[in-house]
Amino acid sequence: MSHDPEDANPGRKLDEDAAWRAIVQHYGDRARLDEDTPQQPGEDPAAPTPSDPSVGPGREPPVESRGDALNTEATWDDEGHFVPPEPPPLPALEPRRRLAWAGMFGSPLLMLIAVVFGWSYPGWVMGALMLGFVGGFVYLVATMQRNRPDDWSGDDGAVV
Repeated sequence: MSHDPEDANPGRKLDEDAAWRAIVQHYGDRARLDEDTPQQPGEDPAAPTPSDPSVGPGREPPVESRGDALNTEATWDDEGHFVPPEPPPLPALEPRRRLAWAGMFGSPLLMLIAVVFGWSYPGWVMGALMLGFVGGFVYLVATMQRNRPDDWSGDDGAVV
């Protein structure tokens, strides 16, 4: 059994080549709106109809016809950009936490340097580096904050 669309509707013949040619010929053309088009439901019949067909509901007039406010020779320096205030200083880390971060990032860094330069550390140094990495990870996870702050506190950080 064939699944050709022409077999399903024998009275309606599809000419796909003609349809594609029509699409390619009219690609990029702007639709023309006639002044005599019937009113759509919900439109205000007393509303003025635009003389330019490119202006309509949901569309802005072209830049040339917007008025003097947008046609000025303003520069970015005239714009008055928002400059955020200086952020507060970061809180000082307690020494144990600083040591844990050093173990987390310092140990793999020292191991990577040894591999790149072809060095070999004594066994006790390698053990200390692995212990520093694992110990730092365990300390940081163990001292993490257990409860999340309220997501619905009403303060999303946006300032308008």
